Parts: sequence; structure tokens; C-alpha cells
Amino acid sequence: VQLVESGGGLVQAGGSLRLSCAASGRILRSYIMGWFRQAPGKEREFVAAISWTGGSTYYADSVKGRFTISRDNAKNTVALQMNSLKPEDTAVYYCAATDRSAVWNHYVYDYWGQGTQVTVSS
Repeated sequence: VQLVESGGGLVQAGGSLRLSCAASGRILRSYIMGWFRQAPGKEREFVAAISWTGGSTYYADSVKGRFTISRDNAKNTVALQMNSLKPEDTAVYYCAATDRSAVWNHYVYDYWGQGTQVTVSS
């Protein structure tokens, strides 16, 4: 499986960005998809995840109510809509796939994208 993120960039605080993750090489239909982020000098942290049906979603407390994860299994894509962005959301954002249930734990994810930079200015 190859995952490729897009949609990152520079935005002012309060603005919005939409990240996309496109998969190739294997159908993602049976995988849980997650988004993680890593800021300089910090550990990679969980942002959001979505079940393979799309019926269950999971969010870190820091983004709940501001970010929305979605997936389109027909197109083999996952998206992260980010609203009301804050400077502390600045990080490299990664898309990942897993067939295990501990969705908040980056160690259970088997496939990762290369990351896309999100920078939020104050």
C-alpha cells in the first residue's frame, strides 16, 4: 500500500485546510485509516481515525469539534477537514492505515504516507 497526502500549506489562525490521502497498491476498504501529526521536537501524536465502514470516528481531544475525518472507499481516499486552525496545530500531518483496533497508537499502523506540512500563523 502506498499512501500520498496532499493539501497542506500555510494558513492564518482561524482558517481552514483540507488534507487528502490517496491510496494505491491495495484497496483500503478493510483498513482503519488514521491521521497523525508531528511537530518539531515532539512525538508523533494521534489526530483522528475512521473505521473501514466510515461508521465510527475517533478524535484527539485537542481537535474534537474542529476537525472532521471522512473516507471514500470507492475512490480509495481519506480526508481530514480542519477548521478553526490554531498555531499549535502546526505540524507535519501523516496518513496511515491499520487493520488493528488500537487506533490512537501509531505503533499499530502498518502503512504511512510521507507527510504534508501544515503551518498555522498567529
